[in-house]
Amino acid sequence: MGLDYDIDKETPDLSGKTFFITGGTGGLGAETAHHLARHNAKDVWISGRNAKNAQKVIDKNIASGSKTNVTFIKCDLASLASVKRAAEAFLEYCPEGPDVLMCVAGIMATPPGLTADGYEVQFGTNHLGHALLIKKLLPFLQAKATQGKDPRIVILTSQAWMMHPRGGIIFDKLRTTQESMLMGTWFRYGQSKVANLIYARELARRHPEITTVSIHPGVVLTDLLGTLRPQHRAFVYAASWWQMLQPHEDVGGYYSEREFGSGGYYEPVGKLKNKSLDSTATDEALATRLWDWTEAALEGY
Repeated sequence: MGLDYDIDKETPDLSGKTFFITGGTGGLGAETAHHLARHNAKDVWISGRNAKNAQKVIDKNIASGSKTNVTFIKCDLASLASVKRAAEAFLEYCPEGPDVLMCVAGIMATPPGLTADGYEVQFGTNHLGHALLIKKLLPFLQAKATQGKDPRIVILTSQAWMMHPRGGIIFDKLRTTQESMLMGTWFRYGQSKVANLIYARELARRHPEITTVSIHPGVVLTDLLGTLRPQHRAFVYAASWWQMLQPHEDVGGYYSEREFGSGGYYEPVGKLKNKSLDSTATDEALATRLWDWTEAALEGY
């Protein structure tokens, strides 16, 4: 599927800007890193678990002749201790913090499991790990705002947020594998993705000085699909074959000349889709509860 959208024309010159991308070692995150480098970003920090894959991204950037510095920081979002170490390491080398934090990493339709901290693995990875990183970098993004800059937080969600369980998030089961949940892995995934969307809206409400958006990137043909079990991969292809994108087709929507409304939910490319949200995704009481639950879970980090 092609898009009537010129990514390079829509992306402004990014000279002087620093980006932090989770999941930047492969797939959409890696393509995003290359795209930002093509547009003269000063520094692009990529986090992930695989140093070998990260080196491939760095080598490709060097081979392109780009002057952008691409640097890897090891980070496992399924471990809050790892996220804390990654944030501290980043700030040691980049004490002014990022201009843009891009929460791209994620897992999808995984077998039942728990994170290192005992949370349902998809929720713990996709939401809680990112929430800690945001918390650690938020003061530096706020400082950018006071300097008259344009700090942004971009959180990847998915159209699969619509697969959330009734009530959106089953808070009293988040420290279990939730194996008994109807439709199992997909409801667990939907739960994590609606949390991404809701958390972005609540961040925007509480911190209007920072532009925060959630984005469904489209059904992008990345390594994430390849990690699915055959039956789950078949489900994705059957449901979405007509709208699938290559990674390079969608990254421009992250950072374009277009004006983005903070708190908005966007689909390819740069289309505001707030009107498509259901009553759960826009539930202010649920947003407050998620915020409070998250703060309590991150206490001590």
